[in-house]
Amino acid sequence: MSAGPEQIIRDDIRALAAYHVPPAAGMVKLDAMENPYSLPEALRRELGEAVAGAALNRYPDPGAPQLRARLREAMAIPPQYELLLGNGSDEIIHIITQCVARPGARVLAPAPTFVMYGMYALFCGLRYVGVPLRADFSLDESAFLAAMAEHRPAVVFIAYPNNPSGNLFTDEAVARIIAAAPGLVVVDEAYHAFAGRSFMTRLADFPNLVVLRTVSKLGLAGIRLGFAVARPEWIREFDKVRAPYNVGVLTQAVGERVLAHGDVLDGQARSIVAERERLAARLKALPGVTSFPSDANFILVRVPDAARVFEELKRRGVLVKNLHGSHALLAQCLRLTIGTPEENETLFAALAAALVPR
Repeated sequence: MSAGPEQIIRDDIRALAAYHVPPAAGMVKLDAMENPYSLPEALRRELGEAVAGAALNRYPDPGAPQLRARLREAMAIPPQYELLLGNGSDEIIHIITQCVARPGARVLAPAPTFVMYGMYALFCGLRYVGVPLRADFSLDESAFLAAMAEHRPAVVFIAYPNNPSGNLFTDEAVARIIAAAPGLVVVDEAYHAFAGRSFMTRLADFPNLVVLRTVSKLGLAGIRLGFAVARPEWIREFDKVRAPYNVGVLTQAVGERVLAHGDVLDGQARSIVAERERLAARLKALPGVTSFPSDANFILVRVPDAARVFEELKRRGVLVKNLHGSHALLAQCLRLTIGTPEENETLFAALAAALVPR
């Protein structure tokens, strides 16, 4: 008789739960840090023409020259640095982790942070070390430097701003970590459009720096496009692990066209930031709610009973992210994605009602 999964699949993989995406049909969807705005009608017509002309019968150009050129222009990428394109930034995290996966190698990051840093380390058989943040989610620089000295990580991941806390660590602390790191440091700028700060201009200062970005939070989550920027010698090695046709024809066509309209994307990002500040101010008036400062497109809040409030919000048609139980610092915490003004009004009303004891 042939062997089953329990004899073939690694024990640590069988012990995992698959990444769960909850159903959101009919809900005000504020759980996944998506841009809530659709594209203007004129741009959608332009995209229709671009898609109609795409060579769907051919494999995509693995070099994606037009998309690369557009990314360089839209993201102000210096010409001396190279790009690696990925199926979302998740794929690039996986690629980098695979590339450093020597026996005994370690990955280090703040904790809590983006869950996939640890997941990809586990997939590749690496030891993952999370360095706890302070209670206010600020970076404990001395503890982080000490952990780097002890564990000598092959790669350090720093989400900038951090997910799920939403805050930016200080530039000075991040720079000192990059300078002291024995290996690569990946600064993940998934939320750069809402933060107004970037390490893209510091690539010349640090030969071990990789800047990672995605267009998902800009309103293009559906096309799955991320990219890394680094010195050519790093990108050459990462590219050896990349699947040959990882960025499809439609992603290339749509990405290139939408990024040509930076004014649309910038305007939407400004609207999200304005709504973030408006919602943050209103949350302070809710009894029992602690909200944490955010430089991203979401706000982390602590409530008296996260499980009950989460279910009450769902009952009222609002889906957010319940983080209680995922890390000690996230006890009784919910993450609220910033929606449209109307969605935020619905969220606020539902939250106020959910906080009333039954």
